[in-house]
Amino acid sequence: MLPSLLPVRSLLTAIFMLMAGGGVLSTLTSVRLEESGAGTLQIGLVATAYFAGLTVGSLHVHRIIAGVGHIRAFTAFVSLFSASTLAYALHLDPLMWSALRFIDGLCIAGVFICLESWLNERAAPETRGLVLAGYMIALYSGQAAGQFLLGIGMAGSGFPFIVASILISLSAIPVALTRITAPVVGVEQPLALRRLYDISPLGIVGTTVTGIMMGAFYGLGAIYARRLGMDLAATATFMSAVILGGVALQWPLGKLSDRFDRRIVIVFTFGAAALTSMLLAFLAVPDAKLLAAGALFGGLVFALYPLCVAHTNDHLRPDERVAASGGLVLFYSAGAAAGPIVGGGAMTFANNGLFLLLATCATGVLAFGIWRLRTSPPVPDADQQAYQTLPRTTPMAATLDPRGSEQ
Repeated sequence: MLPSLLPVRSLLTAIFMLMAGGGVLSTLTSVRLEESGAGTLQIGLVATAYFAGLTVGSLHVHRIIAGVGHIRAFTAFVSLFSASTLAYALHLDPLMWSALRFIDGLCIAGVFICLESWLNERAAPETRGLVLAGYMIALYSGQAAGQFLLGIGMAGSGFPFIVASILISLSAIPVALTRITAPVVGVEQPLALRRLYDISPLGIVGTTVTGIMMGAFYGLGAIYARRLGMDLAATATFMSAVILGGVALQWPLGKLSDRFDRRIVIVFTFGAAALTSMLLAFLAVPDAKLLAAGALFGGLVFALYPLCVAHTNDHLRPDERVAASGGLVLFYSAGAAAGPIVGGGAMTFANNGLFLLLATCATGVLAFGIWRLRTSPPVPDADQQAYQTLPRTTPMAATLDPRGSEQ
């Protein structure tokens, strides 16, 4: 694996450092807002602004990249992201922080598109899977490591924002000095959303609900942990356990879905996610059992997006898959933007309302999936594509999928 990653090591280093600095912001902003007396619905609205920025950026920042080139665009996005991170330390105001989170989402979308198109340019067809795996490891391990910035410095100080900004700024260095030739950014016209649903109802419903679940968790998971009595270090450990758990089950569940009707694996995973969410809703003591349940929850829910994408791809021609990824990301992003709001509303009634909501969401898709199993035939074995783990970033990530390059 290592020889395949050496040509793109500067890009992987950049994404690790960027996520180590920027990955904690959703947790940090939620905790600081809660400490200031903001309600969960208000915290959810601030979290929603990030996903709204990510969605808008995924649709439009390619024009900036095409106009000025990858290195200049990447440097600009990182510089703005670093500046917005410092701006949090100036004044705590939910409206101001919503604007900053929207800017963060725009910048992250630009960074992802730059890096993913670069990785696609450098990855040979036979190494795409390894490059994608390396990219996901760098992304999620950076995000997990960054959670531990949560407790550094004095309570209420701007020190975590300063350190996060430093890491974000440093992430520009490997890219600014890279000798990798910048690719041309192509813009795929996404498939019509209605057609995507008609092609794969379970894939689209599953993708959207997964977005709701992940958006709600990222926006409010730290508040759930804090209200259980966890200190900042324990909250960081809990969030990190969920993220790292999210990496652990993607491969085995994916391989299982290659051997059986993929819909059965999706239904099973949603069912297991519902049970795990119920367990988290009633585990009121912050101990090792809570961390284990959190890691299992992450392992199940993080696997749902690539499973639903794989199921949708089973119904598409190879030349449609990259275009379809744009619609899938939009469905996911719409769900992720709604997740913190509905999660915040659920938590106004009780702290465990967050995971009761997630259990309800998963149960809904479980029921829908069972109905689809009873009313529609499975994809023939010959047409079922090999599973590939995918990050929930931008449509550009689909170009790293070996199946998406079979044109």
